[in-house]
Amino acid sequence: MINEKIKQAIKDNSDEMIQIRRKLHSEPELSWEEHNTTQYVVEYLTNLGIECRKTDPTGVIGELKGGKAGKAGKTVALRADMDALSVEELNNDLVYASKEKGKMHACGHDAHTAMLLAAAKSLVNIKDELPGTVRFIFQPAEEVATGAKAMVEQGAVEGVDNAFGIHIWSQIPTHSVACNAGPSFASADIFKIHFKGQGGHGAIPQDCIDASVIASSFVMNVQSVVSRTVDPQHAAVVTVGKMTVGTRFNVIAENAEIEGTVRCFDPATRDHIEKQLQIYAENTAAVYGGTATVEYIRGTQAVINEKESAELVQYVAAEAFGKDVLYDEKPTMGGEDFSFYLDEVPGCFALVGSGNTEKDTYWAHHHGKFNVDEEAMETGAELYAQYAWAYLNQ
Repeated sequence: MINEKIKQAIKDNSDEMIQIRRKLHSEPELSWEEHNTTQYVVEYLTNLGIECRKTDPTGVIGELKGGKAGKAGKTVALRADMDALSVEELNNDLVYASKEKGKMHACGHDAHTAMLLAAAKSLVNIKDELPGTVRFIFQPAEEVATGAKAMVEQGAVEGVDNAFGIHIWSQIPTHSVACNAGPSFASADIFKIHFKGQGGHGAIPQDCIDASVIASSFVMNVQSVVSRTVDPQHAAVVTVGKMTVGTRFNVIAENAEIEGTVRCFDPATRDHIEKQLQIYAENTAAVYGGTATVEYIRGTQAVINEKESAELVQYVAAEAFGKDVLYDEKPTMGGEDFSFYLDEVPGCFALVGSGNTEKDTYWAHHHGKFNVDEEAMETGAELYAQYAWAYLNQ
């Protein structure tokens, strides 16, 4: 099932792939601002002879129809995200360090884009042998969890039979591949709560309703939503990440705003936590004589890998790189909007390790010192291409 021409093409183009990644790393663009990256991808695919179109306002969809596709040929989609983060680069000694102050590819999307371009180039080499179609999705705005949904709305998976994505992962060793069936990434939601009390002089609390006390009480008590109302076998996290309260040291606060996130894998648990946040907020406020207004914003769905697709990734990885590369990574509470593709078609999402202490590439994603062990990119690029080849040849 492994195509040796793909393997050789990836090796032959490894240096070019690394240079593409370094170019993108030095020129990061934030979510929905990836105009230069979009143009670069369009030009690269066009030079390969791959038909492509820009999506609005950024993003690219390309398609390579195999010479043996026929009427019964299937279509497999390969996805890479392109956006950077509002993070200050701390690796200033790198020759390819970010040129944009306060912006950085701190999650590996530069590598994803370069890997998928290399995979596309390798598949063009065997175009006449492909018994189906490969669609290349270069997605914007993953970091704000809106890009995949927009791509789906613009036809990214119309006519697609299977979707596959990869994320470079600094938490596991370089070259390792993890893709277990079932939950992979959690759903990621946002909640915002406004507590209203009655302000007044700090020396006369009896005439006031202190919004800071209401909000603080909520923050302390809300963890019991998970610890005491959710089945312990259903993983969930409720985190309050931001609190804004008060205006002056001697003024009792009338208003308090908090923001946080909810992560879980089970839809019923998700519904339950949303309801409980409303109950906890309203009742906590009522105890002190205040009120609460809750806004719950659903973000990404949980990424649930289809069994057959995940097993195909494991098979392809073992055949291409040896069984030792397979890594049993536990599901993460991180969010990934690849879930919106899996809502439409079967597929899976794999992690390719790039953690290497000797190269200082073990830093957590979104950290200012995050970097990619570029040796891992060959693994990622080949996994993209070999998965497409294997799926179409099933």
